[in-house]
Amino acid sequence: MAEPTGSADVRAEQARREFAVLLGEFRRTAVLVPIDPYGSLWTADQGGVRWICAFTNQETLARFAYARGEGGREWEYRTVLGARLLDVLVPKLGVPAGVALDAGGDDGVLFPPVRGVVPDSAAVDLEQAAVDLEAAR
Repeated sequence: MAEPTGSADVRAEQARREFAVLLGEFRRTAVLVPIDPYGSLWTADQGGVRWICAFTNQETLARFAYARGEGGREWEYRTVLGARLLDVLVPKLGVPAGVALDAGGDDGVLFPPVRGVVPDSAAVDLEQAAVDLEAAR
């Protein structure tokens, strides 16, 4: 059975609103960011993006550590406001970067390097990527 006209648009708009609410909550929340063995924020590179790994609480961080087979060691972490991660630390990385919240968990969320999530100077939106690709040719 065909979907009514506009049904996909309605679902997309609903998803945008839900993400905006989630983003607002994240920006106002202090999260745990593990520190790697070199003293830097724990990051992972995937799909051309460097993801800062952040966790909502010690339990989700512990699950991440155990999933990596590193649950037996002590994990150093910093408590950082979500807004500071997105507005200050993501741009400082100097590469396309975002935040992976509760990575590896059932409720994990990605905050990608796009306008409206990170500062425009750190955003890598599809339109700009297409312009950059065309300019490189």
